[in-house]
Amino acid sequence: MPRAWSLASRPQGMPKHTDFAMVDLESRDLADGEVRVANLWLSVDPYMRGRMNDVKSYVPPFQIGEAMQGGAVGEVVESRSADLPVGTQVLHMLGWRDEAVLPAVQAQKLPDLGVDIQAYLGQLGMPGMTAYFGLLAVAEAKAGDTVFVSAAAGAVGSTVVQVAKAKGMTVIGSAGGADKCAWVQSLGADKVVDYKGGTPVVKALTESAPDGIDVYFDNVGGEHLDAALATARPNARFAICGMIDIYNDGKPTELRYLARLIGNRVRMQGFIVSDYMNRAEEFYRDMGGWLKSGQLQRQETVHEGLDAMPDAFLGLFTGGNTGKMLVRV
Repeated sequence: MPRAWSLASRPQGMPKHTDFAMVDLESRDLADGEVRVANLWLSVDPYMRGRMNDVKSYVPPFQIGEAMQGGAVGEVVESRSADLPVGTQVLHMLGWRDEAVLPAVQAQKLPDLGVDIQAYLGQLGMPGMTAYFGLLAVAEAKAGDTVFVSAAAGAVGSTVVQVAKAKGMTVIGSAGGADKCAWVQSLGADKVVDYKGGTPVVKALTESAPDGIDVYFDNVGGEHLDAALATARPNARFAICGMIDIYNDGKPTELRYLARLIGNRVRMQGFIVSDYMNRAEEFYRDMGGWLKSGQLQRQETVHEGLDAMPDAFLGLFTGGNTGKMLVRV
């Protein structure tokens, strides 16, 4: 019988294992136009924390007792759709489970870029597209810009670093710990701030970018956002992707340098990757080219088995991943 993880209770602060529960799913016949997918890889992402709260947002909250959702890649094992025959590898949003039944129109056939299929949950999937469009479309970053990236060792941030370098920018990444900082530097970052190194981020960033920054790609918020405000050049552009600092406690850090938005005419824009799905062809074209030329690297932190989903998710908030956090079913 298919199984899935459900939300057993709404977390208060940092989620706990007891907030999750495994449930059995009904195994039913397919309707016309549907496919059955054996999930092979599952994604966990920070935005899922917001869906655990019963609040209105750009995606509806998870419901107590019902199967949770998220990115997944797998293989069609039964089909009643001519568009996705048996054997087709697809990307869809019915993760947190080992088997998914869904309309074929809600599954995307994976493009053939010569990579492992799990890459379509990371660098060649939603996190990669978030990095690409956040940097180039939202922040309008261009060659010669100095770019600061928080959570640069994560799935999104590590891709921002590499896209920025491929486009001729100077990159300063922030990561926690010597090993992650070394990896970010190996991706091409010109300088790396170790936010666990004992030096306040604003001081470390000021030393790394004495002439200031043109672009900030924010995955964290809090102290990192404040440091970016402190070092922003006139007409700097901030792409606000996420604020993992406040996802659990909901208490934002005081922004001492917020008023610099005014005098320096800083533009700060939040965005959601779904706004750019109609430009996916552009993303795959550029990323495919950089892959072939060897300009892109990726790293994955893999947990084994469906039972490991809560562990993988909680690891996002404790620095437990380098690159993309994944679960292999």
